[in-house]
Amino acid sequence: MTTTKPFEWPVRVYYEDTDAQAVVYYANYFRFMERARTEWLRALGVDQAAMMQEQRRIFVVTETGAQFLRPAKLNDQLIVTASLASLNRATFEIDQDIYRNSLNGELLVRGNVKAAYIDVDTMKPKRVPPTLFEENPT
Repeated sequence: MTTTKPFEWPVRVYYEDTDAQAVVYYANYFRFMERARTEWLRALGVDQAAMMQEQRRIFVVTETGAQFLRPAKLNDQLIVTASLASLNRATFEIDQDIYRNSLNGELLVRGNVKAAYIDVDTMKPKRVPPTLFEENPT
């Protein structure tokens, strides 16, 4: 269940993202992916703050992984993608890649995240609304 074109989010590598060798510290790739997921959800019309306050539902990451293929460096312009890979009753998986410069650029990281949709008050899984990840027509 993948969309034809993944969502793209640009990220610039700043000094604070790097180690002493001006290479991105590995944990920061997960921060970049988190930002792209958040912006992807926002582009789909998902307001996570309202979802938590009004519907009493949140997303929690249950699993994550990454293959680090090439390093990103200070001042690199990156493109971080997000696309729905699978959707089950209460969980979903998102594939995420990080490229240098563009989707046609060098692939640096392959990542994935599994998340659950849960009730804030009980912290128990709830059924993911089937329309949650549909693109909103604008």
